[in-house]
Amino acid sequence: MQARIPKSAALAALLALMAPAISQARDMALELPPAATTPLSPLPKPPALDVSSLKINKPAKLADDDAFREKDVWGRIRSGYAIPDINNDLVGKHVTWYATRPDYIARTTARASRYLFHVVTELEKRGMPTELALLPFIESAFNPQALSSANAAGMWQFVPGTGRDFNLKQDAFKDERRGILASTDAALTYLQRLYDMFGDWQLALAAYNWGEGSVQKAIKRNQAAGKPTDFESLAELMPAETRNYVPKLQAVKNIIANPAQFGLSLPAIDNTPYFTAVDKTSDIDLTIAAHLAELSVDEFKALNPQFKRPVITGDEQTKILLPKENADKFHLNLAQWGKELSTWTTHKITSARESIGTLASRFHTTPEVLRQANNIPQKSLLKAGSTILVPKISTSASVDISPEVERNATVAFEAERERTTGKSGYKLAKGGKSAKSSPVALVKAHVSRDAARGKSRHKKDN
Repeated sequence: MQARIPKSAALAALLALMAPAISQARDMALELPPAATTPLSPLPKPPALDVSSLKINKPAKLADDDAFREKDVWGRIRSGYAIPDINNDLVGKHVTWYATRPDYIARTTARASRYLFHVVTELEKRGMPTELALLPFIESAFNPQALSSANAAGMWQFVPGTGRDFNLKQDAFKDERRGILASTDAALTYLQRLYDMFGDWQLALAAYNWGEGSVQKAIKRNQAAGKPTDFESLAELMPAETRNYVPKLQAVKNIIANPAQFGLSLPAIDNTPYFTAVDKTSDIDLTIAAHLAELSVDEFKALNPQFKRPVITGDEQTKILLPKENADKFHLNLAQWGKELSTWTTHKITSARESIGTLASRFHTTPEVLRQANNIPQKSLLKAGSTILVPKISTSASVDISPEVERNATVAFEAERERTTGKSGYKLAKGGKSAKSSPVALVKAHVSRDAARGKSRHKKDN
C-alpha cells in the first residue's frame, strides 16, 4: 500500500508545475512579453478592429470590400434590402403588370445598367436600404431625360423648386435635376431627411411622392381618429398615385429578388464602376466631347444629360462622365486635337429689331441652327435682353463663356402675331432640345395639372 499524500501537499505540487503556464497566460492577457524561462513562443497580437467606417443603421455591408464580393450589382441590391415588405392586392397587380411586359423590363434595366453601380455605392456609403436604388424604376424608368407634365425632371423627378432646395443648378445651359451625380446626391439626401422625419421608410417614400406636409396631415388625422399611422393605414387618405407608389416599389423588389420566378431575366451588370468623372478645363462643344471620347452623341448624352445646349460651359468644378476606357481615349485624343474645342459664344439681344434671320446672316449660319441651339420655336421673335448662343466668327470670340453670363442668361420670345398686334407678354424658353430632336422617350405625368398646384410630388409645402 502506498503512503497517502496529503491533499494540500498534492495541490501545492500541482500549482508549482503549472506556475510557468499561468504566468505566461497572465502576461499574454496583459500584452506583456513572456518570461525568458518559458519554453513557448507568444501568440501573435491580433490586429486592432477598425470601426471608424461602421454605421449603426447600415443594413447590408460593414466593410467597403464587402461590396465587391457580389458578382454583379443586382446581388448587392438584393443583399441590402431593408425596408419592410408589404403584401396586398396592389402589389400583386403591379407584379403582374411588370411581369407581362418583358420588353419594358429589358429597356428599363438596360438603361439602369449605366447608373446602378453608382447609386448602390452611394446608398451603402450612407447606410441606406439598397432597394432605394430601384426607385427610378418607378419615377422615370431610369430615363434621365424624363419630364412630367408637372415639370418634374430627371431620373429622380425633381420639380424646379425642390431641385433648388437641394442645390441643383438650373439655368440656360444646365439642369442638374437631370445630372447623374448631382441628382442622385440630392435624392438620397432628401430621402434620408424624410426618413429622419417619419422614422419609417414607407412613409418617407410616400412623402417623396406626395410631400412631407401631406403625409404629416394624414398622420394627424388618423391620430385624432385613434387609428394606426403606418403606410397601409394611411393609404385611404392618399391620392391614387401615392397609394400605388410603395406597392410599385415592392413589386419591382420582388421581381429583382427572383426574376426567374416571373419568367424574366436581367442584364448582367458588372460590379465595377460604369463611368468615371473627367475634368472639363474649358468650354467644349458637346459633339466634340463625344468625338474625343469615341462615343456616339446619344451615349454621351445618356451620361451627361444635364447639359442643355450644344456647348458645355461652367467652371473648373464642371465634370464630364465617361466610361473608363473612353475617358482614357478622351485624354489621348484631347492632347492631339490642336483645334478649337468650342465653336459657340453668346450674343445679347439689345433691340427688338434683331430678327432671327438678321442674326443668322450676321453670324454666317441659318435661322434653323440658331433656333435649334437656343430652343426658339418657329414663328416667334426674340425679345430684347435675351442672351443666345451664336457661332464664333473671329478669334476674338475664342474666350470661354463667363460663369456670370451662364448664371444670368435667359431667352425670352413672343409669337410673331403678338408683336404686330401689340399684345403683351412673353414666354421663357424651356431647357433642353427642340421637340423635333428631343431624345426623351418617356414623359410621365405624376398628377393632373390641377392637382399639381397643391399636391405635386416634390413640391415644397408652405
